Amino acid sequence: MLTVAPVTKTKNMKIVLISPAHPLRGGIAASSERLAQELQSTGHEVVIYSFSLQYPGFLFPGKSQFTDDPPPPRLVIKTRLNSVNPINWIIAGLAVARERPDRVMVRFWLPFMGPCLGTVLRVARWFSRKTPVTALVDNIIPHEKRPGDRFFAWYFVRACTDFVVMSRSVGEEIRQFLPAVSTPAPMGRAGGGVVRFAPHPIYDTYGAPIEKTAARRQLGVPENVPLVLFFGFIRAYKGLDLLLEALVETPGVHALIAGECYEDWQPYQTIIEKNNLAERVHLHTDFIPADQVRLYFSAADLVVQPYRSATQSGISQVAYHFDKPMVVTNVGGLPEIVTDGVSGYVVVPTAGAIAVAVRDFFEKNKGAEMAAGVRAEKRRFSWENLVNVLLQG
Repeated sequence: MLTVAPVTKTKNMKIVLISPAHPLRGGIAASSERLAQELQSTGHEVVIYSFSLQYPGFLFPGKSQFTDDPPPPRLVIKTRLNSVNPINWIIAGLAVARERPDRVMVRFWLPFMGPCLGTVLRVARWFSRKTPVTALVDNIIPHEKRPGDRFFAWYFVRACTDFVVMSRSVGEEIRQFLPAVSTPAPMGRAGGGVVRFAPHPIYDTYGAPIEKTAARRQLGVPENVPLVLFFGFIRAYKGLDLLLEALVETPGVHALIAGECYEDWQPYQTIIEKNNLAERVHLHTDFIPADQVRLYFSAADLVVQPYRSATQSGISQVAYHFDKPMVVTNVGGLPEIVTDGVSGYVVVPTAGAIAVAVRDFFEKNKGAEMAAGVRAEKRRFSWENLVNVLLQG
C-alpha cells in the first residue's frame, strides 16, 4: 500500500539532486529544474548533479540531446556523470559525498541508468553512511523493454532508502525489487521499502497562454476548425497511429502533431495518405523549444494522449497549466490524473473509443464546461505537495 505523507515542516537542508538538467533537454530535465527551484524557495540549498554524457548515440533516436534555451536562473548545475564510464561513476560518487548533503534525491526513469546511478549512490553512501537517498521514480519497468532491464532496476533500487512515485502503478512495480520484509528498513539504510505517492505537479514554466486565433496564425493552422493536439516525442507506445485512425471517424476535426519522431515516420505517413488526411493533419515534427510550447497548447481545443502504455505523463500537466481538457487512455497512471467527464475523457486505447470522445467533445460543445473542470482539478497538482512528500522520512 502506498503512503500519502502529511504536511510537515522540515529544517533547511543541503540537497544533492542527481538528474538530467540544462543543457540537456526533455521533460525529466525540465521538471527536475522546477523541483530544484521549489526546494530553494522553501529555504533548502540545492546542487544538481547532471550528465556530461546521458545517452550513447545508439540509445538516442532524436536529433540532439541538448537545448538552445537559456539556463534556468539561480540553479547550481554540475555536469559530472557519464552514463557509460564506470571510473566516472566512482569519481562522481566521491564528488557527491564531498558535498556533505543532508539528503540525496535522484531521478530514475530508465533501467539503462541503473548501473551508473546505483554505483554513484553506493560510493557516495560509503563515505556518508547516514545520508538518506530518496528516489523520485518516473518509470521502473520501461515501455520498451531491453535485456538486463530488471537487473539494472534492482541494482538501482537497492541503493536507495526510500521512494516517491507519481503513479500508483509505478509504486506497485517497485515493490517487485524490494526486500521481502513486513516492515521497511530504517531511513538511512539502503534497500529500504518506504514508497510514497505524490501526483506529478503542473508544468507552470511555459508562460501564460495566448489568444487562440493568434497562436493558430503563428503555427499556420486554420483559425476556425476543431483542433486536437498530440504533443511530445513520437514513439510506438504513445499511439499516434490510433489518433490518426480516429480522425477517419471524426470528419472535420483537425490534428496538430507537435514533437520529434523517435522512430520510422513512414507508418504514420501511410495512414495519412491512405485516408486522405493531409489537409487535416498539421505536422510540426521537430523538437519544440520551451518558449514555443505555449503556442501549441494555446492553439488547441483538446489534448489527446492515445497511449498504449503509460506511467504518468508530463503532457497532462502542461495541459492543466493551459486549462485544456484531455482525452487519455485508461493505462498506467493516466486515469489518476484526468477525471472522466470533468477534466476530460478516459477511454480504452482504441481508435474507435478515441473518436467517440472527440466527437462528444465537439458535437456537444463541451469546451467551456470541461475547461472549468480542468481549473478545478488542477488544485491537486502542486509542487509544494511533491516537495513535502519527498522530504518525509
